[in-house]
Amino acid sequence: MGTIPIPRETVHHPMPQVPLRRQVPLRRDARSTSRTSLPGNPLAPAAARRFARAALADWTGLGLLATCTFCRGAGCPPGRHSTDLLADDAVLIVNELVTNAVVHAGTTVELLCRLEDPAEPDDEPAALVLEVSDHHPARAVRSDTPSEADSAPFEYGRGLQVVASLAACWGITYRSGLKTVWARLPLDGREAGPPVATEPALRRGLRAAEILAPTPRRLVSDDPDWAGRGALSFLAEASDLLAGQLDEELVAALACQLLVPRLADWCAVWLDGKGGRAGAAPRLTRVWHADESLTDQLRTALEQEPPWLGEVARPGVVPVAWPGAHGDGTGGADGGVDALPGVFPGAGEGSAVACRLIANGRPVGVLLLGRLGQSEVPGDVTTLIEDFARRVALAVGAARRYARQATISRVLQRGLLPTQVARIPGVASSLVYEPSEEGLAGGDFYDVFPCPPGGRWCFMLGDVQGSGPEAAVVTGLARPWLRLLAREGYRVGEVLDRLNRLLLDDASEAAESASLMVPAPGGPAVPGLPALPGGTRGLPEGGPGTESGGSRFLSLLYGELMPLPGTAGRPGGVRCTLASAGHPLPLLLRPDGTVRAAAEPQLLLGLVENVAYESRTFDLEPGDTLLCVTDGITERRSGKQMLDDSDGLARLLAGCTGLTAEGVAERIRRAVHEFDGTPPGDDLALLVFQAE
Repeated sequence: MGTIPIPRETVHHPMPQVPLRRQVPLRRDARSTSRTSLPGNPLAPAAARRFARAALADWTGLGLLATCTFCRGAGCPPGRHSTDLLADDAVLIVNELVTNAVVHAGTTVELLCRLEDPAEPDDEPAALVLEVSDHHPARAVRSDTPSEADSAPFEYGRGLQVVASLAACWGITYRSGLKTVWARLPLDGREAGPPVATEPALRRGLRAAEILAPTPRRLVSDDPDWAGRGALSFLAEASDLLAGQLDEELVAALACQLLVPRLADWCAVWLDGKGGRAGAAPRLTRVWHADESLTDQLRTALEQEPPWLGEVARPGVVPVAWPGAHGDGTGGADGGVDALPGVFPGAGEGSAVACRLIANGRPVGVLLLGRLGQSEVPGDVTTLIEDFARRVALAVGAARRYARQATISRVLQRGLLPTQVARIPGVASSLVYEPSEEGLAGGDFYDVFPCPPGGRWCFMLGDVQGSGPEAAVVTGLARPWLRLLAREGYRVGEVLDRLNRLLLDDASEAAESASLMVPAPGGPAVPGLPALPGGTRGLPEGGPGTESGGSRFLSLLYGELMPLPGTAGRPGGVRCTLASAGHPLPLLLRPDGTVRAAAEPQLLLGLVENVAYESRTFDLEPGDTLLCVTDGITERRSGKQMLDDSDGLARLLAGCTGLTAEGVAERIRRAVHEFDGTPPGDDLALLVFQAE
């Protein structure tokens, strides 16, 4: 590949070259490009660093990066000098550019690493090209490099300053729907031993160190241009980052890192009680300082002297005393802590403000921040802080609502599903249960329980119409009813008959109760019900429970297992009786690899009265395997194709011949996940029984 073409809309930045002393040859190969796609979240920079190092290591292993010519491989591990020093610079650039893209674009980030060598003698020298692209091309990237006299971090972070210090040249290319920042790292001059500190190299290293650990400078918000254009961008980007967080601790961490150093030199967040519990003491959740070495000292001081904003919860920014400003080495008269040198200058040398975090009319915490070298915070900055605090409070409130919902669902799920599957004598069993939404109660349910007298063991695997709380209500009815009917001595078909009638009766009672809420024509309206023709309010036609009717229906596979006595030291197997009501049919795997359906299809439960359900009885010989699944497995999709198309599940089970019950369950589970690249959109549940 030749030199990088520079389109008209590309900004190109050549940099002075470091004196070249040693050469690292590059071997041309079609495999010299690696790319990946990263999510636009805080985890992306770490993933990008690992990817860049792995790409260089792979190229070295493939021989695309040879050993350095200085050592000629004598006493030098292959690829040692051609990758280690190159990787240090590459990882640093990738980290800064990906961080820049995540913070300022918030879209998916594309990372490309490519080795290039000259096609012609006059072409640019061999180099490692790094490209970081985002899908927010409307946002301009500041390409001016700060001078030595004014090297304050600019609006878009320190990423491009690092690139300018380390790369031979770099640029920004705008394409339709895509913005790419690229950099070239020459493969010439990678030192093969302790580097010689030449003057240009020394200046280059000091410059990079200064960028990564800057001395205190003016805040970004002090830039006159930032107050208009940059402030709006800051609020928009903050909203995007905070809105997707479902953990209040992470919301607090993001809030501090967004404020420092843009609007403040240090920041802290208190949240009112763990998870918003009433009466719980506020806790210092997150502290951040522009100088990370002072963060622990700042936390210690703030823990002893939290801000006090009064009993009344009011929004708005309030000036507060500079923490520890009264410190005289012996402690303040009011019990405050001493001033900490380097963290809290004396009174008048800094300003601090606090803002109550209020979500839906309820206080959820306090945001505190400080600015060095100013007697008061400017008015335009306080307005921006108030807007930012409102977004933080909404994010905390949303995270707490999600946490409460997840807790309720976990409690429901623990009550709706058994904590463990009963151990059946002479039968090995395995269960896989994965709700589509982690922590939330799903529509699939299962159970395995003993049913004395007679030594019977009953099992069920069902799938309720719908999901969430509505499905949990039906599960809460069906599972106890099934246990009760089984222990009353009803056989498999009879259990399904009675459960069907119970579901229909329950739906009828719910519809009758709802009908009592509908007033007579001309009568008083019932609050909360939709308006009907004639001015009354009531339920839409079709009844409660669903959009089209009040039926609560479910599919169910229900059966009994009865261990059989063996003869002459040989195990006798297990007698199985089961019935399927609108459920995916169970599959029976014989030791010779043959697979057949173990039941006949029948109608769903809860739809029609006067249905006589029938069961089938057969023996599980030693080594036979019975697989029971829900439709989350059979209907797992990849595009237009489903896993069970053309008997896909039966073929998959046939490939499990010779595996244990746990091995069969794990192979089926793995196959379901690998069937498509996206996570399953429905609950997954499967039971495996294997006669021993």
